[in-house]
Amino acid sequence: RRLSGRPAVTLLDVFRQHVRRWPGRTLLRFQDQALTFQDVERLSNRAAWALSGRLGPQSGRTVAVLLPNEPSYLWTWLALAKLGWTMACLNCNVRGRALRHALDAAQATVLLASPGESGQWG
Repeated sequence: RRLSGRPAVTLLDVFRQHVRRWPGRTLLRFQDQALTFQDVERLSNRAAWALSGRLGPQSGRTVAVLLPNEPSYLWTWLALAKLGWTMACLNCNVRGRALRHALDAAQATVLLASPGESGQWG
């Protein structure tokens, strides 16, 4: 796309196309839960609204995310993309010096972590 002069198509663009085409189609199954494209759109909008309300509308922000593989990871990523913020993905199994290095390398101004991750940095 860069050579054609047209703007790049992002994963967020593709997701939004799918929401418009197939709002009721299942996007994600996790354990006994099924989430449609419309469900994930609604959840990511709520997350984006909450994050921007809490952190302000500053664009270009880098947010380090330390979440396990669960549905909230998906709508957190989409929420950050909708806000124009960069997501630094951190492995939730890393601890100690390796985690400190990842945080330093990300140069994030905000860290999002699941409640199960609090207090386990050492």
